[in-house]
Amino acid sequence: MQTRSMSATEAVTSTAIGFIVSWGLTLAVLPVFGYAVTIGHSLGITAIYTAASIIRGYAVRRVFNGKR
Repeated sequence: MQTRSMSATEAVTSTAIGFIVSWGLTLAVLPVFGYAVTIGHSLGITAIYTAASIIRGYAVRRVFNGKR
């Protein structure tokens, strides 16, 4: 069984990797849809989605870990 701290570590590590990919995609995709985006704006947008992803990943892990 995974501990709570290991669940949090796994969620943060996975999301950190995704952060880099997401930031690049935000810079590339938003202009395609007509949004002018700066590096600072894209960093802020990505940070918001990253925080949501960490919380989601941790919660899902705990739910599945509790089912054992």
